[in-house]
Amino acid sequence: MPTTAVIFDVGNVLIRWDARLLFRQLLPDDAAIEAFLAEVGFDAWNRDLDGGADWDEGVATLSARHPQHAECIAAFHHRWQETVPGAIDGSVAILEALAGAGVPLYAITNFSVPKWEETRARFGFLGRFRDVVVSGRERLVKPDPAIFRLCLDRNGLDAAACLFVDDSPANVAGARAVGLDSHRFADPGALAADLERRGLLQPSG
Repeated sequence: MPTTAVIFDVGNVLIRWDARLLFRQLLPDDAAIEAFLAEVGFDAWNRDLDGGADWDEGVATLSARHPQHAECIAAFHHRWQETVPGAIDGSVAILEALAGAGVPLYAITNFSVPKWEETRARFGFLGRFRDVVVSGRERLVKPDPAIFRLCLDRNGLDAAACLFVDDSPANVAGARAVGLDSHRFADPGALAADLERRGLLQPSG
């Protein structure tokens, strides 16, 4: 079946995200950062926040468990935008070209609602989507297949006619589990070539 719609991930596909950028300003070296992340269980905590946990409560609870790291924990909340240094320009150019060609565009993103609203205001191109499924709003987090089904059902989309773009192998696998064709994002050039092959972008040059 021809591809007629594209569903984007946001973090590290359209915008850069790296929590370590913030922690490098607060901790002496990469070894200290990795030790901090492991000790506080950062990945699980961040996943809970993406799933809709309250930020103030989350910071208070984790700080109570790890008072020696309270400054870094609070900074992740109050200085969160420092984890997003900017857009991935090549991907944004692809998004704009697709929008200009009238291709239906959607997004599924692991994001807390307050940080999503801040980020959407910061990057105008995030308004290009017909619908954005935000994990913190839906209380579903990729790679749970349910979040992909929600996007498809809410927008009346046929999985076989959509291309899902994400940098995470686990998220790509979750999308494929519900029948979505998927592109594992590595760089804008490879994505553009895939979209050209599908007839969604005009070949460059």
